[in-house]
Amino acid sequence: MENNENVNPTVSGEDKKLKKELSFVQLLFLSVGGIIGSGWLFGVNAGAATAGPAVTLSWLIGGVMVIFIALTYSELAAMIPRSGGIVRYPHMTHGSYTGYILGWAYLLSAVTVPSIEAVAAVTYISGLKGLGFMSYSGTTVLGSFTSLTVYGVIIAVLLMIGFFFLNYFGIKFLGRWNEYFVYWKLVIPTITFILLFFMFRASNFTALAGGFNAIGTPFIFTAIPGAGIVFSYLGFRQALDYGGEAKNPQRDIPRALILSVVIGIVVYEILQLVYIGAIRVSVADLTTFSWSGLTVSSYASSPFYHVFETAGIAGFGAWGSVLLVDAVISPSGTGWIYLGTSTRTIYGLATDRYFPPNVMKVNKKSGVPMIPLILSTIIGIIFIAPFPSWYILVGFISSATVFTYIMGGVSLRVLRNTAKNVQRPYKLPYSKVLSIIAFVSATLIVYWSGYITLSILMMLILGGIPIYLIYYGTYKLGISLGKTITSGIIYWIIIGISFYLVYYDIIIPAVSNITASTPIAAPDSVFYYFIAVYVMIVISTIVLTFLIHHWAKDENKKEIKSGWWLIYFVLFIFGFSYLGAFGPYVSPIAVAGQSFPYVPLLLFPYDTFIVIVVAIAFFFLAVRSGYSEDDVQSILADQGVPLSTLED
Repeated sequence: MENNENVNPTVSGEDKKLKKELSFVQLLFLSVGGIIGSGWLFGVNAGAATAGPAVTLSWLIGGVMVIFIALTYSELAAMIPRSGGIVRYPHMTHGSYTGYILGWAYLLSAVTVPSIEAVAAVTYISGLKGLGFMSYSGTTVLGSFTSLTVYGVIIAVLLMIGFFFLNYFGIKFLGRWNEYFVYWKLVIPTITFILLFFMFRASNFTALAGGFNAIGTPFIFTAIPGAGIVFSYLGFRQALDYGGEAKNPQRDIPRALILSVVIGIVVYEILQLVYIGAIRVSVADLTTFSWSGLTVSSYASSPFYHVFETAGIAGFGAWGSVLLVDAVISPSGTGWIYLGTSTRTIYGLATDRYFPPNVMKVNKKSGVPMIPLILSTIIGIIFIAPFPSWYILVGFISSATVFTYIMGGVSLRVLRNTAKNVQRPYKLPYSKVLSIIAFVSATLIVYWSGYITLSILMMLILGGIPIYLIYYGTYKLGISLGKTITSGIIYWIIIGISFYLVYYDIIIPAVSNITASTPIAAPDSVFYYFIAVYVMIVISTIVLTFLIHHWAKDENKKEIKSGWWLIYFVLFIFGFSYLGAFGPYVSPIAVAGQSFPYVPLLLFPYDTFIVIVVAIAFFFLAVRSGYSEDDVQSILADQGVPLSTLED
């Protein structure tokens, strides 16, 4: 076995140990493989349940928004191709505080995706006769879900171990095998689309009360983060995360990013159309439950399999069995890619000194960062057991990931001003406008995920600050260990109390007291609990950030100062999400034709317009908060970025 001797490896030195093996096709297929996973197996059902037939607009809108985000990263990735690049660019332009918070958020999403893909694969095949012992159905205030039994968890863990070995054998092995699986993942949806045309019923698009937009316009946008639409498209990032291992990153990464999203839009749009047209309204009992009933119907665990099983056309049932095989291959292909992504995310955070330097050691034999790979696998396995459902978790993962993408346009504009001497093989045209659109797009997707998802997400993101304080604050900022531990524990206690109050005194009363059948207004105490929680979080977060800035060595205070905008941004999104049309209640307008007595302070689309205006203001504040030219040049040199050419 190869022994990695370097006790304190340098960033550029470890980057150079990563093997440059990936071609354009392999980069493209890594991104396409990340896009076509469990999203096509469950996303079409979740989307139809959330927005009805109008979800076809959600896929298009979401895809276009993701393209704007990807465009900004195209220039960054070609300019500075680095494995784990998404978590490294914010550090280059805004220093450690901004870089860590966004890197922590990205890590929260990255380490959970392989687990969810493994759970998705086992959940889908549990719909087959004789395999029902692997899953069971249950209900919480957040909805009905299908969860794995002990037997299902064991199988999902075995899949995770398989993901580990595929990554362990190295990037060349992973890239070559992934090509074959992506061919499969493109062929199977294509054949499915063709066969479903024989079952297509155009009347399904207007069959229920309300017609095409039966559930309401806000839900077209809610479906983007909440029904797995953005979750599916976000696979484009693989070309970024594997950028340091590409043969010709400057040429190939931008092309792979954009083309992968375009392929995803075409595939998902077609599949959503034919799926809605193929549903048998009587079998799903949609006349009783409306479109939202799809998540509790017989279609919920194995959507396409059930469509073919109930088709009544000779031979279609056999294709349903083929889809069960694909239900293992598609999520598994995405799962092992994302395990590599989470590995490179931890590696990227270590290169920015947020984790100990030994974490970024690269195994000479395989060219893989081994400690991050082992950590990612263990965390993923631990994550499997306590979390219930693809349908519930997908909104959290989507929002956590997109939250980190707000930095694409910001970092691009900062580097345009401060790193003019770094070669740009691909220079984004109209970057001043497109950067703003990318920032606003990411902000809107996060906002549309709704208060229930955002309240949990934002507290988990803020809960990572004490980790930064205890390790980085002591090691780099010069703060005493006693201060970091004491203040960190106090902040964790406040976050824990807030989390408890949000779930038991805000989310549960809001969701359980307002339903389509019994629209009862939530008690006033819910609002008072929200005010109490929000005030606690705002004060404690601002005070903690102020203390970190005050305690830090003078030469490091700028690292905290440049991150104030992000703290205010997080607090704004968290608070505003309660007041707008995507608050903790079922609907701001109507569901299944019933109006609700609760009316948000800000109705759609006025709340969305306000978010757009505020997001634009935050964009300019973020760009202005970026590091000076001298600081950026110093960081780029430390990261091993040549200042006159990009050749590593």
